[in-house]
Amino acid sequence: MKLVEHATGALGLECIGYLTSEHLMDFHERGAPPVLSLDELPTDRDLIFWCARAIAEPRQRLRTPAGPTTYLVDERPVGVYAPAGWRPTATFLDKLEDVPDRHVSITGRLLEWVWDLVLETPDQLVRDLATAEQATAPSLPAGVYLQGGHPVFLGRDVRIEPGTLFDTRDGPICLGDAVEVRAGTRLAGPLCVGHHSRLLGGSFEAISAGPYSYLRGEVAETVVLGYSNKAHDGFLGHAYIGKWVNLGAFTTNSDLKNNYGSVKVWTPFGVQDTGKMKVGCFLGDHVKTGIGLLLSTGTVVGAGANVFGSVMPPRYVQPFSWGEGSDLTEYRLTEFLATAGMAMGRRGLDLDERGQRYLESCWRRGRGE
Repeated sequence: MKLVEHATGALGLECIGYLTSEHLMDFHERGAPPVLSLDELPTDRDLIFWCARAIAEPRQRLRTPAGPTTYLVDERPVGVYAPAGWRPTATFLDKLEDVPDRHVSITGRLLEWVWDLVLETPDQLVRDLATAEQATAPSLPAGVYLQGGHPVFLGRDVRIEPGTLFDTRDGPICLGDAVEVRAGTRLAGPLCVGHHSRLLGGSFEAISAGPYSYLRGEVAETVVLGYSNKAHDGFLGHAYIGKWVNLGAFTTNSDLKNNYGSVKVWTPFGVQDTGKMKVGCFLGDHVKTGIGLLLSTGTVVGAGANVFGSVMPPRYVQPFSWGEGSDLTEYRLTEFLATAGMAMGRRGLDLDERGQRYLESCWRRGRGE
């Protein structure tokens, strides 16, 4: 489930766009609200500004405040109600400061780090699917086995081959429209797979995968944003996979240290101790890996990187890197864009002029220019 759906569901409103940092102004996705500047916001109607990291629990009735109001989760600001004619300052947009004194407390939580998206997804899937509006599957096809008492939700035109097991003992399972499940696949809830995805055999446990995800092997407690390809064997555990990622055959990540210690992860704010025993890898959009690549516990691979070979890459790989192990050079812009365009074309999408301009700005920022 997208984070924006939690906000719109809780607030009972439509999302008209996103406010973000200047270097992301060209970001856009098909079917998603646009990125807006402050000058483009309507001034003749009430608005709610909402932090993208805030998850509001569903089925809350939020009354319209009498004036500018701050929404709080655990005493921390997560949003602002702005009546027509009043707008928050840019300081608020950057750091959620300088907010109105009037406040309303709501039920929810605020995600702190990217690994929170991974580690909290299984429990969130249970909550999301408990309120899902999809129809429960009346029966599964012949030769498909069901174990457990949680529901199974199937979209339209789902194809499931005989020899598949649905294990719902720990949570529900939801498959979007036109999902294909090949023989020899075990699905263990809580699990949600987006439309037009393919599960090509193996074990999938407590995963959330976006549309057009092609997956095979063993994948556990992992988030795949969509349009990514892991069509061969290999293990992914407690991992976060961006869009347009392609994993070579037998690419495998570690999600547990040999001493069972807490995993540390690189961040732009310095290396952080997650305080968690199981943390896998974090792969940015358009990352590519070669066959047999091994990723250490807590590895971060920046967007657009192409890593391969028999030597593990470092725990942090700079965006748009190219090479083996620590011998990494710059992934040339023209070659990166050509590969990105071909990858998107394989899913029936074009890398248009605006998308190319956005990726070029990401490349310059990622390479320190």
